[in-house]
Amino acid sequence: KIAFIHPDLGIGGAERLVVDAAVGLQSLGHTVTVYTSRCDRKHCFEEVRDGTLNVVVKGDTIFPRTIFGRFAILCAILRQLHLSLFLLQHENTTYDAIFVDQLSFCIPLLRIGLDRRKPARILFYCHFPDKLLATRKSLIKRLYRIPFDTIEAYSTSRADILLVNSRFTQRMFRQEFPSINRTPGVVYPCVSESEDKDEQVVKLIQDSGKSTLLSVNRFERKKGIDMGISAYAALRETPGFAKTALLIVGGYDSAIKENIECLSELQGLCDMLGMEHKTIWDIEKNTTSFNAALLSSSVLFCPSVSSPVRNALLSTCRALTYTPINEHFGIVPLEAMLMNVPVIATSTGGPLETVDDGVTGWLRTPDVSAWTPVFNHVLFEATDGELKAMGKRGREAVLKKFSRAEMA
Repeated sequence: KIAFIHPDLGIGGAERLVVDAAVGLQSLGHTVTVYTSRCDRKHCFEEVRDGTLNVVVKGDTIFPRTIFGRFAILCAILRQLHLSLFLLQHENTTYDAIFVDQLSFCIPLLRIGLDRRKPARILFYCHFPDKLLATRKSLIKRLYRIPFDTIEAYSTSRADILLVNSRFTQRMFRQEFPSINRTPGVVYPCVSESEDKDEQVVKLIQDSGKSTLLSVNRFERKKGIDMGISAYAALRETPGFAKTALLIVGGYDSAIKENIECLSELQGLCDMLGMEHKTIWDIEKNTTSFNAALLSSSVLFCPSVSSPVRNALLSTCRALTYTPINEHFGIVPLEAMLMNVPVIATSTGGPLETVDDGVTGWLRTPDVSAWTPVFNHVLFEATDGELKAMGKRGREAVLKKFSRAEMA
């Protein structure tokens, strides 16, 4: 019997890993329960929505996510501690193992509260040290973070097993937690092998005659989506540009201020660059609007699409554009390669371990001047045969190294 403790079961790389790990372990015969402080059933993965996984949600109404937009880490810790207390006090099940990820602060509490006769093994999966995700622009903010950074190091050390998602994260872990005399193991996230596609969306794109580039990221500034837009816009005087489009899809939560601001900023960037753009919500219910926007616009924003729609967009694009810098791992390039799609990514972080430059895609420095020539090659110069061969090599690499069975 295995329990997972995860802060917010929405749509993102960390959530995809938790869902895949839980489903993978469940398929091996284990009984799995996922505990989370928040889960919007309209903004989550299919395995959560359709009941494949047993998900328990507790604490979302007890502690807020922030206090007047501040103290996010304090609130996150309180929410996790409340969730852990619920597991310890109200659940009759004795677990054999507990999988904790993102935040390690609850681990000492679990240590105290677990059944001494048969204590569960605690595994902590570090996507990236939380201390490196925090901004420290002011002296007050730096002082504010000191106790949390100290507790993070201690609580992380209390796990029985430490894992990270890439060799890049492993190096950062060792650098930031010198007091922990253990090197975490690397277990790569897997990619779901489900290839269900929305065939109506596939047909709309094929009938449009447009060659598309696809960006899949949450609407967050750190994802570097603006660089992709700027690199694409630099081609607007190229003959045949009108028969191309950049599709930007990804997780969007109206409860998260940055998602709202980031989308607005990207729309403003398109206006500044003179790029015609449209935003389409819920493509499945608005296929007519999507078709009209595809025919008339160069840039389409499609927030929070379903997996079948995302797969449809992946299967019909010329290449995936993956713009984050120093991404801890990055699951989206694997999803693209599984669909036989080449990947254009920054030569930083996790993609250095997943994308083989010139073989399964292109790795370039995170600069518009380096990306525009690759966009030009993919859209106007590369043959279908070249891209298909590259995509085939990518799929073979994913199936060999990044399957759900391999991770479980």
